Amino acid sequence: MEACYSRDKFNATSYDVMAMVIITIQAFAGMWINTFIVSVLCITWVKRKSFNSNEKILLLLGCSRFWYLCITWVYFFLSTIYPWCFYVQPIPQLFAAIQSFLNSSNLWVSACLCVFYCIKIGNFKHIFFIYLKVKVDRIVPWLLLGSVLLSLAICILVYKISDEVHCNNLNSTTLGNFWKLNVRVNKHFFPILFISGFGFATAFTAVMFSALPLLLSLWRHKRKMQTNSVNNLSMDAHIKAMKSILSFFLIYSINFTCLVLTLIYSTKKENPVMLLILVFQYVFPAVHSLILIFSNPKLKKTLLRTLSCVKCKVCMR
Repeated sequence: MEACYSRDKFNATSYDVMAMVIITIQAFAGMWINTFIVSVLCITWVKRKSFNSNEKILLLLGCSRFWYLCITWVYFFLSTIYPWCFYVQPIPQLFAAIQSFLNSSNLWVSACLCVFYCIKIGNFKHIFFIYLKVKVDRIVPWLLLGSVLLSLAICILVYKISDEVHCNNLNSTTLGNFWKLNVRVNKHFFPILFISGFGFATAFTAVMFSALPLLLSLWRHKRKMQTNSVNNLSMDAHIKAMKSILSFFLIYSINFTCLVLTLIYSTKKENPVMLLILVFQYVFPAVHSLILIFSNPKLKKTLLRTLSCVKCKVCMR
């Protein structure tokens, strides 16, 4: 019994070790970045006793990404060092459900942020768009609530399907994320596959129909300013906004593609392609949060001040 325990505990291949190192670096970098965002926003709330709509979205986004990266790292650590613990129910089902909830929250709140920017910054003359611009601060809490409820619904479904899969003895070892279930496709798999895929596709569609019109609006406004010889500060602000939105759209598109590819390679655990997909998938929460920091004057200023203080203390030593 003890020998079996020892084999299960240390039975890690070079692929597992490499994946663990990469995920650890990504996870801790992403957790630090999102912790910084949440900390700055909480300090701001303590001083002002209020949040604006943009800060509400950033706070929920930072929290969901921090816990998503944290749970992801814990899963990879346990599956690599202590794989035997996934024989104990309901640990696999809980990991599957929690990761699905946090991943869905991350994607949907990111989509809400893109929609918010489109409504707030975009310059369109349509009456419905003008109505949304006036009511956007009231709409944001409902968008966030809808994102959480939808993610919770997917979480419950993932837990239910994972539990049914375990009860049928299809697999009982590596269920850290629903998209990595190493089971044959059956009648239990299709409902959750369809619902989760539909949710992710809907979020991507919302981002696409928000980011592209916003880029078009900013580009038109930039051309208009060039024609009217507006000062360089306004021009630079619009160019920075366009770069930020374009970067987010590209990163979000890559992340969505990775989610789809994960379905294809979900049954191939030790696969270089799968590792590459995971690298791109888990780098999204860190890179996009970093873009948000540098596109937000308050967060950027606080970050630079913090780094300068750390640098000074290191130099003094």
